[in-house]
Amino acid sequence: MSDRLANSPFAKRFGLTTPIALAPMALASGGELAAACAKAGALGLIGGGYGDPGWTQREYGIAAQALSTQPEAAAQLGCGFITWRMKEDRSALDYVLDRERPPAAIMLSFGDPSELARDIVARGVPLICQIQTMAQLPQAVDAGASVIVGQGVEAGGHGMKSAQGRSTFTFVPEIADWLAAHAPHVDLLAAGGVADGRGLAAAMTLGADGALIGSRLWATQESLAADAAIAEAVQAGGDDTARSGVFDILREKNWPAEYDFRALRNALHRKWENRLDELRADPEAAIADYKAGVAAQDYSRAHVTVGEGTGLISENASATQVIEAITYQAGNFFR
Repeated sequence: MSDRLANSPFAKRFGLTTPIALAPMALASGGELAAACAKAGALGLIGGGYGDPGWTQREYGIAAQALSTQPEAAAQLGCGFITWRMKEDRSALDYVLDRERPPAAIMLSFGDPSELARDIVARGVPLICQIQTMAQLPQAVDAGASVIVGQGVEAGGHGMKSAQGRSTFTFVPEIADWLAAHAPHVDLLAAGGVADGRGLAAAMTLGADGALIGSRLWATQESLAADAAIAEAVQAGGDDTARSGVFDILREKNWPAEYDFRALRNALHRKWENRLDELRADPEAAIADYKAGVAAQDYSRAHVTVGEGTGLISENASATQVIEAITYQAGNFFR
């Protein structure tokens, strides 16, 4: 591995061998995937998401057990949560913070982190804040973030709506310039469209200290995503994804208005993407159709949560293979 990767401030901060963090994807980044990423030298963030205490306890326990004989890797295990949901019920966050071994980091996304950040920072746990606009950056830094994640609209799952969101390519260097001038002690990760070593190298060339990787690690053998869903992602290209509110309505998720959801643009999505007001007004039949698709693993109706980087996914490999390949390819650009 090149010195540029090994000496990344983000890698050095967390004792990593590669400047990669697993995106804490709800219901996909479980304990097995987080542990595999930590063993491979990346930061393994469990997808605490909406804060289901039972799910978080089970998956965090799986990861902790898998890492119990590898103390260095165990020190690279953390968790991520949806900020606005934690303000409604933070019991899962408290469970992670109250563990005998504190998490390597807590990541907060989607909402003002200030209130939750006080407890996290006070316990000496590094705070990672994901942002989607420059206006959110000073707020995250003032809250005590050690790491900022700049998320572009290319990302899968939730993110800023396209009308207000930013491209990773221009967003990351603008954040980097602001941090250099105002908070040089804060590290920066790029998120959105980073799915191989070229993306990691590009992100670091633009000023990031590493990358938060979602879709590519979502499509791995350790992921909690269904094999059939991963198979759909492997066959898809970036043109096959769309960002809208369709799947939030179908999943009955009450997200703040500024955010929506990128996934494969399947038949059910196409049916409703230009009829959102109609869907919101009378969603029952469509929700039933969606739930039947989920139960049957029929991905013409059920969602497949990947971003534009899905066009760079060609196989369902192990997390170790993916991280090693990304690190090797990125390293070649800095030799």
